[in-house]
Amino acid sequence: MAWFLGLGVTGVVLLALSLVFDGLLDGAFDGALDGVLEGWLSLPVVAGFTAMTGFGGAIALGTGWTGPAGATGAGAVAGVGAAWLTYRFSRALMRDQTAVAPSTDDLLGTSGRVVTAIPAHGYGEVLLRLAGQPLKCAARSAEPVARGTEVWVEAVPTGTSVVVRPVRPADR
Repeated sequence: MAWFLGLGVTGVVLLALSLVFDGLLDGAFDGALDGVLEGWLSLPVVAGFTAMTGFGGAIALGTGWTGPAGATGAGAVAGVGAAWLTYRFSRALMRDQTAVAPSTDDLLGTSGRVVTAIPAHGYGEVLLRLAGQPLKCAARSAEPVARGTEVWVEAVPTGTSVVVRPVRPADR
């Protein structure tokens, strides 16, 4: 029984280490297996197999319905099941793609409001919205723009500055 419990604890320790050393075994064989065990030889899968083999064997042996050989078999079956579930969950998480992150180029053509007046050929500040979030940028304009004026972004020279023009009634 102590051997099975030790194996289970070892698996839990490996699982904890997999959080710290993520992907440690993924490149261990340096392409020797190339796709044969892709994903199956990851540290979380090995840890899940080891822990469940140990704890499954301890449970089977502790209930008294089998001896050490049967407990080893029952633990191995439980370990394979845990490894398969770990593999499937990790594959599902790896396939989970998020939307493309917004970039400053997405500001082109957006409207905003001047929060600090913009002098002719000088810098002021505008409040824009990028992906629904407020974004304050340094702003330049060819003509002076008063505070509170609605503006459109014509260019994005840097990640923190924009070139704007006032919105005219005919533009709406």
